[in-house]
Amino acid sequence: MTDKYRALLVHLLTATGAVFAMLALLAAAQEKWSIMFLWLVVAFAVDGVDGPLARKYDVKVNAPRFDGVLLDLIIDYLTYVFIPAFALFQSGLLPGWMGWFAIITITFASVMYFADCRMKMPDNSFQGFPGCWNMLVLVLFAIEPNFWVSLAIVAILSVTMFLPLKFIHPVRTERWRTLSLPIALAWTFFAGWAAWVDFHPESWAVWGLIATSVYLVLVGIVQQVVPAKPS
Repeated sequence: MTDKYRALLVHLLTATGAVFAMLALLAAAQEKWSIMFLWLVVAFAVDGVDGPLARKYDVKVNAPRFDGVLLDLIIDYLTYVFIPAFALFQSGLLPGWMGWFAIITITFASVMYFADCRMKMPDNSFQGFPGCWNMLVLVLFAIEPNFWVSLAIVAILSVTMFLPLKFIHPVRTERWRTLSLPIALAWTFFAGWAAWVDFHPESWAVWGLIATSVYLVLVGIVQQVVPAKPS
């Protein structure tokens, strides 16, 4: 198989995220939250592998007909933002006006962030919270905090999307990647496990989600505070 066809297959792999998004949306419409999150975890896993494959097979050169970046952004908005925001609203985790505030803030702020030309930093980290609402909402389903706590987290992360704070890309941010990548993989495992057991409060997956989420949210800011050693 030539690199041309391999590159095309990478685009097709990325495009499966749209199918998983539709399956997740259908589950959400029926309030089958565990199934919805399982599909979103599958989409999250695909999003984690298609980027390295795209760079390996140089899709911009070998399959230039399709814009992989645009394709990825469309699917990311569906799976990272739109469907999780709908789930947060429809589930009642944020009742009344809080649900409306969350769904409007998340969708509006995220679409502006996705179009922000300054979202990527020189080390391939993100400047500002990168709109990973799928990860946050899954954790909220798992731990079910007080609705004021949930509202505060949504508001704070929405603001940090436009602040000069660093959030790592577990695959592309080289600094501490040997630790960050396994933790990101662990988060994916715990997320799938939590959804599989229907967010049972006594599952160890809940604690795994909390620990890995705290690391992934804060490690980039820690890197800004702790300067890298000269190479």
